[in-house]
Amino acid sequence: MIKTRLLLALAATITLSVSSGFAAEPSAEAAYKDIEATLGGVPSHFKGYPQSAVAGAWEMTKGLLMGETNSLEPKVKSLIAVAVAAQIPCQYCVWLETKSAKSAGATDAEVSEAVAQAAYVRHWSTVIHGLQIDFDTFKAEFGGE
Repeated sequence: MIKTRLLLALAATITLSVSSGFAAEPSAEAAYKDIEATLGGVPSHFKGYPQSAVAGAWEMTKGLLMGETNSLEPKVKSLIAVAVAAQIPCQYCVWLETKSAKSAGATDAEVSEAVAQAAYVRHWSTVIHGLQIDFDTFKAEFGGE
């Protein structure tokens, strides 16, 4: 039953895509070419990503990092990313996002503050969750609805 529904949904999607003129999803090879043209090479994490999903992963990455209509400046994005990477923790991400933030004009003090800000949020999140503070009470204490 579930298999039949999945096959019908897949067939409908293919039919809709073909009949409405949607282009096929970009191939991994096209994604690799665009990555190379954009970055000057294809990093190993893109090469190791499943070929069936690399085009979508690249489009997401490219859109978030280089989209013309993005609201956040590259330095701010990288500072956010450093803070998140420090919390995960991911040495690859910390290294790359620190490098990116500094390339975008961030100072050592800004990187330090971003990491400390992440630690501050993580600290109180741990305390609030661990103490099982009532959410409605918490919101009321801070003027929320």
